[in-house]
Amino acid sequence: MTDPIADYLTRLRNAIKAGHRVVEVPASNLKKEITRILFEKGYILSYKFVEDGPQGTIKIALKYDPVNKVNAIKSLQRVSTPGLRQYVGYREMPRVLNGLGIAILSTSKGVMTNKEALVQKLGGEVICYVY
Repeated sequence: MTDPIADYLTRLRNAIKAGHRVVEVPASNLKKEITRILFEKGYILSYKFVEDGPQGTIKIALKYDPVNKVNAIKSLQRVSTPGLRQYVGYREMPRVLNGLGIAILSTSKGVMTNKEALVQKLGGEVICYVY
């Protein structure tokens, strides 16, 4: 596997399209931070780190609207790839869906959203867009 973050996002997309409630993905520190951000911003219901084997797994409970059965995540889009890294300064910070979505960035101070990076005047690598 050459791009584990793209695999993580694809597993989430596939679970949403199949209507699953829970999805398991292999864990890494970057995936844990992305999952934490998705939970804090209300895109997923809950998550749990399971330490089994050398790297462990992340169990993610997806969030659905109880009436319409629509998922909270409409789109997950990978921006920076191993073959073409996408870096932005804080002045060129991307706005996702005119401020309604978030961009997840890897900065020198850790993984954070575009809004948090803008407040701290930090740039970094744009990992993905979520809305």
